[in-house]
Amino acid sequence: MRRSGAMTEARVGVIMGSDSDWSVMSDAAAALAEFDVPAEVRVVSAHRTPQVMFDYARTAADRGLEVIIAGAGGAAHLPGMVASATPLPVIGVPVPLSRLDGLDSLLSIVQMPAGVPVATVSIGGGRNAGLLAVRILASSDPQLRARLVAFSAELAASVAAKDAALRELHGKVTGE
Repeated sequence: MRRSGAMTEARVGVIMGSDSDWSVMSDAAAALAEFDVPAEVRVVSAHRTPQVMFDYARTAADRGLEVIIAGAGGAAHLPGMVASATPLPVIGVPVPLSRLDGLDSLLSIVQMPAGVPVATVSIGGGRNAGLLAVRILASSDPQLRARLVAFSAELAASVAAKDAALRELHGKVTGE
C-alpha cells in the first residue's frame, strides 16, 4: 500500500556504506530493475554520516519505501543501525573486503539483538538481496508475484535443460 505525501517513486532503498560497495550492491539494483521495481541508490555511512543514516531510516516509510537493502563491509553496522530506526524490513548484504573475505561483515549483520531483525543474505549476495526484496513486495502485489512464479519456472527449465545436456554428453549412467 502506497502512502500519500512526500513520496518517491522508489519502492526499495539500496544503500551502502561506501561507493566501493557498489560492485556488490549493483547486483541488487539490477535484480530490482529486472522486475521493474523502482529503487533509489545512496551512499549512507553508519560511521561517517550517522545523522544522515538515521534521517534516511526514519523517513524511508513516509517517502514511500517498502524495503531497504543495506550493504556494508568490515564492521558492517549500517544494516543493523538502519533496522533500529525504521519499521521497514531491512535486508543486510555482507560486502567482502580484502581482509577476512567478508566473514566479519557476515557475522556483524547476522548477529542482531532480539527485536532488531535484519534478513541477511550471503557474503556478496547482492542479487539475492534484490530478489528477496522483490519477494517481500510480491506478498502484497499479485502482478509481481506472477512474475516471480514465471521467474522460478525459468530457473527450473534452465536446470532441466542443463541436466538433459549433461546426460546426453555423459550418458545416464557412467560408462553407457
